Amino acid sequence: MANHDPALDRLFQALADPTRRAVLERLTQGPATVGELAAPFAMALPSLIGHLRKLEAAGLIETRKDGRVRTCAVRPEALTPVQGWLDVQ
Repeated sequence: MANHDPALDRLFQALADPTRRAVLERLTQGPATVGELAAPFAMALPSLIGHLRKLEAAGLIETRKDGRVRTCAVRPEALTPVQGWLDVQ
């Protein structure tokens, strides 16, 4: 795997932030609404949504909307490129 893979860069950038890692850790327990994900953080909802967008852009989470409720779920297969990169290092 190339060291300059844009998809790999997006994954590492998404994982670089402790808030995003905490969100991913929570989502390993199962899907959660944006409100549930926001509860433990002392930040404005738009700030948390920005973190969720970065996670989604990196392919680490997926979201679905049902009415006014957005639910997020982790996509563990998205870490496969990171594992592939680590295996060749």
